[in-house]
Amino acid sequence: MKIYVIAGEKSGDKQGALLMRELLARRPDTEFHGLGGSEMHAVAEGVRDWAEQAAVIGVVEVLRHARFFLRELKAMERRIAEDKPALLILIDYPGFNQRLAERVHKRCPDTKIAWFIAPMVWAWHKGRLPKLARDLDLMLCTFPFEKAHFENAGLRTEFVGHPLADDIAATKQSDRREENLIGLFPGSRSREIEKHFPVFLQLIHKAKEKHPEWRFEVSASNPRLELQMRKIAAHAGFRDTDLPPIGVGTYHELMDRATVALVTSGTATLEAALHDLPFILVYKVAWGTYILGRLLLTIRFIGIVNILADAPVTTELIQHDFSPQRCMQELEKLMLPGRRKETLRNVQAAVSSLSKRGGAAAQAAEAVLSLL
Repeated sequence: MKIYVIAGEKSGDKQGALLMRELLARRPDTEFHGLGGSEMHAVAEGVRDWAEQAAVIGVVEVLRHARFFLRELKAMERRIAEDKPALLILIDYPGFNQRLAERVHKRCPDTKIAWFIAPMVWAWHKGRLPKLARDLDLMLCTFPFEKAHFENAGLRTEFVGHPLADDIAATKQSDRREENLIGLFPGSRSREIEKHFPVFLQLIHKAKEKHPEWRFEVSASNPRLELQMRKIAAHAGFRDTDLPPIGVGTYHELMDRATVALVTSGTATLEAALHDLPFILVYKVAWGTYILGRLLLTIRFIGIVNILADAPVTTELIQHDFSPQRCMQELEKLMLPGRRKETLRNVQAAVSSLSKRGGAAAQAAEAVLSLL
């Protein structure tokens, strides 16, 4: 059985690999092809690792790479049309995947199309709902509130739970908290490091005099980003001895130990919540992207914890609000035991609905195989 799987970012790559393994456990004869990252490629060599090139975020940034994405889109459409697979599974990555779904639906009517980790059409551009209902056979939601949006558009939809809830529940060690330790999570993309890490450095400098009891640790997704951080720090006049420890691949371990954290918007905020870590969400993008986002977004919050709670459970410092001064002010509040305890209680309540029996990947595998 031939299945094409498409993911475009690190988080999608991980979930894609989990889903592929669940499918292989049920159908060992499955042959995978497509695009993903290193984890999906490790499961099946037929899935090409393009994650580093594909990890572009923001409207302005995507436009700069338009030729690359168009070339990849046409190549994948051509391959699917030639191979005529039984199933195409799209994982997150809506800008690319919705266009591919539309093309495959027209050219390969016998290929079933499922989407795992639903696009955020409830946040902006709700006009895409009818197109998704037309082009897809199944939507697999990872947040419970999404189901009604897609079903109301006439699309078969299943809430399968969130994969991170399964992963983190099995490994977290919340009894390791270290007093006065602040975790810094500047992001998993080079552009995010470029925007966020200089602000973190300024915060560290300011805190040294005002709060000498505070300790900071930084998590880097890979050695390349660690090197980028050290170069930014050196350019800002920081000596290595002045820098807090920078751990490579220490996201989850640091989330278990930190008292509070500053976390870049995205999957990491959900990871922090599932690790029972009170945090402040931060984010900064190109100004053109920010202005377009403000015009297009139809939701009150950008952090998934706040969206789940429909309330400002965690502070969001976006664009001009993300400054060393505001970070300091919000950290001083969150470091107070009473405020921290209240925030944690609200965060835990917000994410309590994300686990399903058997796990999200297993639920998703059963659902997509039901199409066949």
